[in-house]
Amino acid sequence: MPKKLPILLALSLSAASLLNAQLGGRKVYAFLDLPVSARITALGGSLISVQDDDANLAYANPALLNPSMHQQIGFNYNFLVDGVGSGYASYAHAVEKWRTTFHGGIQFANYGTFDLTDEFGANQGIFKAADYAVVLGAGFQAYDRLTVGANLKWVTSRLESYNSMGLLADLAFTYRDTAKNLTFSLVMHHIGGQLTAYREGNFEPVPFEMQLGLSKKLEHLPFRFSIIYHHFDQWSIRYDDPSAEDETIFFGDVQTEQSPTAKFFDNFFRHFIFSGEFLLGKRENFRLRFGYNHLMRKELSIENLRSLAGFTFGAGIKVNRFRIDFGRTNYHLAGGATQLSIATNFQEFR
Repeated sequence: MPKKLPILLALSLSAASLLNAQLGGRKVYAFLDLPVSARITALGGSLISVQDDDANLAYANPALLNPSMHQQIGFNYNFLVDGVGSGYASYAHAVEKWRTTFHGGIQFANYGTFDLTDEFGANQGIFKAADYAVVLGAGFQAYDRLTVGANLKWVTSRLESYNSMGLLADLAFTYRDTAKNLTFSLVMHHIGGQLTAYREGNFEPVPFEMQLGLSKKLEHLPFRFSIIYHHFDQWSIRYDDPSAEDETIFFGDVQTEQSPTAKFFDNFFRHFIFSGEFLLGKRENFRLRFGYNHLMRKELSIENLRSLAGFTFGAGIKVNRFRIDFGRTNYHLAGGATQLSIATNFQEFR
């Protein structure tokens, strides 16, 4: 490992500790945290520690970029509730002599059309709202097992007559042990801020977050599991509801007394996303996926009613030159979101 890399890591971690990360809609550009592909959706909403030929993964972790993604293009669309939708299109290109793979993408979130009313409720017409991000990134193979990556994201947002622009960056490190089929990643998301605010002088925080990821492919079973620890930069992400009588701790277990120990473990498990992927066939052309996001389940479950909030699932299949993926997130008892993706590689058409 080069002498400058530990220094860079230490400086990055120190800077991150000074940032005040909060949950609950207190930050702008929240659409950046939406999963950009059906595969990511099916695996709990985050996947930062799998290094294969899927160029969509570089959006969240540019250190996953590698030559196997060369000339891959992908299109993704997320069908959210009530006509709201988001999408992402990406392309990757490798330059072997530089030991670097580049990628670019465009992300959007369209919130639809709204009625414009005055303070008395009188209709004044309609307005639209949408967010966009242009993403450029690169992953450099620093050593045989270590890749360093960075993304630059230019964000524009329009909410009725209010506009904002921002410039954000991701910084990532991935360590891969191919002999043990084991991958570790550290990612710092959304470093930066607004260039222009929705209201003059009223600058708001962006959704900075640090994540740790681990993935392991089993030796004698076509299965890979992943564990993501999100909001590494912020310990307390638990909302203590004063009106709640009982507290659901993990996988439906109920704790009637909110003891300090129960609160500790509830908060601890809210940081985790667990997921698994079955890789079936000689060329792994058929894949089954599932995930569990405990924070999502805790925040979107309804007291005393059972639901699948927090559980995700999906599948992927490669047909001829195209890979088609499906992902489903159960956000709430009232419904969820479905995402579809299609990708191909220009090299396969030669």
